[in-house]
Amino acid sequence: EEVPSQTFDNKDYFCGKETFPVYESIFTEEGETIRKIAIEIEKPPQIEIHVWTIRIGILRHFYVEKLSKREFEELPYFKLITRTTLSQWKIFSEGEAQISQMCESRVCRTELEDLVKVLYLEKSEKGHC
Repeated sequence: EEVPSQTFDNKDYFCGKETFPVYESIFTEEGETIRKIAIEIEKPPQIEIHVWTIRIGILRHFYVEKLSKREFEELPYFKLITRTTLSQWKIFSEGEAQISQMCESRVCRTELEDLVKVLYLEKSEKGHC
């Protein structure tokens, strides 16, 4: 039986597509939550970090920053949460843009949580792609 997750040349694959590590950091202080989702991309080698500032459930500020892998490794509090494909990351980024506009004036806790779930790759029931 086929296995959807394979490794070639130290790279991970899911259903034949290369996957990339995704990290998360959540910091809460005085009623404000700063949530960061980061993906490690090889070409060019960099880390793309999506930063959400949430106050009382409302997305107050959202921006994207890019760092070198070395700079990223010096940052505390990031943990690996999954690996994802570039196509899933694109869906995440597009959804994030929509949510950032929609959630400027209303509470969007579930929308942000659901968006992060897009990054987790689902194995089909029988393990085939």
